[in-house]
Amino acid sequence: MGNIMSSSFAPECTELKQVYDECFNKWYSEEFLKGRGENERNPCLKQWQLYSQCVALHITKDKDLKESLDQARLEAPFESGGELINNKDNKK
Repeated sequence: MGNIMSSSFAPECTELKQVYDECFNKWYSEEFLKGRGENERNPCLKQWQLYSQCVALHITKDKDLKESLDQARLEAPFESGGELINNKDNKK
């Protein structure tokens, strides 16, 4: 059976997601799992950035989703260098 990738939540971003997934899966299976490429620059960074920018754009268009994500970030902020980020005043 072939490698089936999931679609992006934003249909407009699915092609970018597929390009990123293909790059990542190739790197992961052909380099990382074989013990190579661990210290190299991420070869899929550009594809990830394009996909994540597309997702960010479409999140802002979905008001309910954006509000849900903003609330989740307040309840469980992301970490930066192992320290929680305080979203209210952008201090760690």
